Amino acid sequence: MTSNEPDDESYMRLALRQAQLAWASGEVPVGAVLVHEGAVLAQAHNAPISRHDPTAHAEVLALRLAGQTLKNYRFPGATLYVTLEPCAMCLMAMLHARLSRIVFAAHDPKTGAAGSVIDLSRYAQLNHQTVVHGGVLAADSTALLQAFFQERRQRQRSAPPHS
Repeated sequence: MTSNEPDDESYMRLALRQAQLAWASGEVPVGAVLVHEGAVLAQAHNAPISRHDPTAHAEVLALRLAGQTLKNYRFPGATLYVTLEPCAMCLMAMLHARLSRIVFAAHDPKTGAAGSVIDLSRYAQLNHQTVVHGGVLAADSTALLQAFFQERRQRQRSAPPHS
């Protein structure tokens, strides 16, 4: 994990807005923003439920949008900001995209692949190394996720029983 860059918090705030959009559409509130050469290239939020697609994580969707915009599948010099530590699928997609940096907010002790469960970014055998920094606005992201899951549990408790 490396230190913050000057704009990390402002870009993470954009990712948090995307996470709020995910919540509003019934998805787990995770948002991602891809920045290339100082410009926001793509923004996305989780959508596996609405898209019926287990790969429709915020990070993957942001990479897909960026690829269409740049007409390329590699983004050297780019940074991807995401509100939750990436899972193995997303982290490997980011490594294949040749991102320069990955910055995430909250650690994910259940599926995090950037240090919490496993750290795929540290495997020297991989042919691309990406700098990963976690914890940027972690409290904000954690609070959003906790509120979402608390609301979901309350809704399930108050739902009428199935007959």
